[in-house]
Amino acid sequence: MRGAAMQTDLKLREGTDLNLPRRKVWPVFKQQKYLFLLMLPALIWAILFAYAPMAGLYMSFVNYQPTLGRFWYSLFHSEFVGLQWFRYFFNNGDFLIIMRNTLASTLITLLFSFPMPILIALAINEIKNVQFKKIVQTSSYLPYFISWVIAANIIVTLLSSDGAVNALLKFFHLTDESILFLQNGKYFWWIVALGNTWKDMGYSSIMYLAAISSINPELYEAAKVDGANRFKQIRYITFPHLKATIVILLILAMGGILNAGFDQHFLLGNDLTKDYSDVLSTYSFRYGIQNGMFSYASAVGMFSSVVAFIIVVIVNQIAKKINGQSLF
Repeated sequence: MRGAAMQTDLKLREGTDLNLPRRKVWPVFKQQKYLFLLMLPALIWAILFAYAPMAGLYMSFVNYQPTLGRFWYSLFHSEFVGLQWFRYFFNNGDFLIIMRNTLASTLITLLFSFPMPILIALAINEIKNVQFKKIVQTSSYLPYFISWVIAANIIVTLLSSDGAVNALLKFFHLTDESILFLQNGKYFWWIVALGNTWKDMGYSSIMYLAAISSINPELYEAAKVDGANRFKQIRYITFPHLKATIVILLILAMGGILNAGFDQHFLLGNDLTKDYSDVLSTYSFRYGIQNGMFSYASAVGMFSSVVAFIIVVIVNQIAKKINGQSLF
């Protein structure tokens, strides 16, 4: 028996085919039909709301006229113009301003919102009191479930001329007059970045908490025996185990680098900060919905999606070569 086991191990190392039976698709589907049935609603949702609307991308290459009749008839009978709308967007004087605002807003948001959930997860993991730990977790999750309409009103109230932020600045003699944060464009990107971080950091920490909970507790016990304090345990045990999760979530975050968020920019922006608050999503909304230039707005949205896909592929390949961790 021992010799047979050694031969099997040797064959596995040499990569020899052991003629292991392969399971066919249909028997597996028949055996696990109820699991596939549970998957069916999600599959239908993905087809209806993620893949079927992609047919509308054809609008980016035509001069869509909704007055021709029904939607699909109007779409496929509109004049084909090729890349005209893309050229118009790139040659438009708004292109550089829109791209500057979008990239600045997303990169500043990424600077704050990406590391913060990791720090929160590490901090929550160090809380030993179970009841207090639950209170902290629940409190950090709550902002995520608040709509941006309510969140924007909270931010506007805090940053108003007689709001809490100006009151604190005056109390500590950091300023003599109220600062008009939402009327000054130079503050806008930072306000959106901090608002996004506050709203999403608790919910985003769930992934890291799940990864931390899967770490073998014996590793921490062994580290304590060796004299490692809590910071060394985090550095040499917790953080290395979070490495794969961090890389995957960073790749996904980079994919949204041109998605600055419509709600927060639309609700917090105004005419005084338009040169800083106008991003790709609000720009396409203004031209597509308000001005009726549906094909142009579709071209702007398609440009954003294509660039996001390319960035995900590039970052994924870089992560695979550097750390051996990748999304696909």
